[in-house]
Amino acid sequence: MAGDHRASRFRRLMTHLALLTLSVVMLYPVIWMLSSSFKPQEEIFRNQGLIPWEVTLDNYVEGWNALQYGFELYFFNSLVVAVAAVVGNIFSCSLAAYALARLRFRARRVVLAIVLITIMLPYHVVVVPQYIMFSSFGWVNTFWPLILPKFLATDAFFIFLMVQFIRALPRELDEAATIDGAGPYRTYWKVILPLTMPAMATTAIFTFIWTWNDFFTPLIYLNDPTTHTVPLALRSFLDATGESSYGSLFAMSLLGLGPIIGFFIVAQRYLIEGIATTGVKG
Repeated sequence: MAGDHRASRFRRLMTHLALLTLSVVMLYPVIWMLSSSFKPQEEIFRNQGLIPWEVTLDNYVEGWNALQYGFELYFFNSLVVAVAAVVGNIFSCSLAAYALARLRFRARRVVLAIVLITIMLPYHVVVVPQYIMFSSFGWVNTFWPLILPKFLATDAFFIFLMVQFIRALPRELDEAATIDGAGPYRTYWKVILPLTMPAMATTAIFTFIWTWNDFFTPLIYLNDPTTHTVPLALRSFLDATGESSYGSLFAMSLLGLGPIIGFFIVAQRYLIEGIATTGVKG
């Protein structure tokens, strides 16, 4: 009996050591970037170790003020776009998912099939038509091309995610709300929406991360430096015609990870609470 217990503890120890080793391997690029952000510019590639020969904060100070505008402007722009995208996706995708999962109307399955087909459609196929449309609206160099599609339920992945979640909820909830005189909108707002907190938290997490890290879409629509987001600002530290400031790039990249990590931690807490409290309370 004691031998089995020791063997079990040894297996758990080996499992934890293996997971710790893999974690270090996966995080090594971030750890190296963190170390390099505290090294002088000339030391970054001469000293390949993780311990700097000389510790300095110049990269953070210079990186924050190195571009045409202070880096707080790019943080603000990214925050506006990311928060608006989260609100838009949660609102529009949950409405579309509720209609496809609960309401009965003709061609519902066809509409759902078309939505799922758009998941397999490469984004680059619609780039040119979208750009022509938004350009005709005069929305180039504004945030509208990045925000408005989120309020039109264009992210089929999140619609499908919520459809599957809503389908798992008992239909007796809808029937009870109907008996109490609630219509479709009130049923959605009062009954379905509170129970879809786990799915909405997942949508919020991925939408924020994908929007904050998006480089391609802002590159197309945002040409004015005052509208640049964090990824576009980071590109400015790598100048193909001059000297690239890698130290400032690493420092600002680490600061750019802060909102993502913070939002994930906060949203993950709500996600766990939503899963734990989901259900019918008497």
